[in-house]
Amino acid sequence: MDVKEAVEISKCLSNQTRMQIMEWLREPENNFPPHISIDHFNDGVCATYIHEKSRLSQSTISNYLTNMEKCGLLVMTRHGKWSYFKRNEALITEFAKYLL
Repeated sequence: MDVKEAVEISKCLSNQTRMQIMEWLREPENNFPPHISIDHFNDGVCATYIHEKSRLSQSTISNYLTNMEKCGLLVMTRHGKWSYFKRNEALITEFAKYLL
């Protein structure tokens, strides 16, 4: 990991709501209801569920999730018209090691 990448990740994590999203996604089965269309959390959590739990506007959450995906913190998977997000554990581990 280089300094530029670490700075971008740090910027993403400098927001309380984005940090909360990362916490929720650590244990999605404990923080979100079961999915209607798929019966697992292997591909993450539907953006709609994240939006509802955050109680922020859809556009704000969409912006947050997009930025978190761009810097590599989240991985997005599409199922039809729905976007699912999960944590990129490999990058999170690499970032933590870089900080140490």
